[in-house]
Amino acid sequence: MNPSQPKQQFTAIIEREGDGYVSLCPEVDIASQGDTVEAAKQNLTEAVELFFEVADPSEVKRRLRTEVFITRLEVAIG
Repeated sequence: MNPSQPKQQFTAIIEREGDGYVSLCPEVDIASQGDTVEAAKQNLTEAVELFFEVADPSEVKRRLRTEVFITRLEVAIG
């Protein structure tokens, strides 16, 4: 990414899967992976940047979710 380009923040959800980590950006429904949390985050960043570089504006508009809420739940179990 060119440093002079505008930037926007997105959500990254990262979870362990087997021996590595899977990362998801829910705003544009793009996923990636990596051997470490940092690698999964970096790979997701690159995937999202690539999406915005090559996607048609209609594709961006169709996929972009502007309201994503991450919260915790307290659930009775057992």
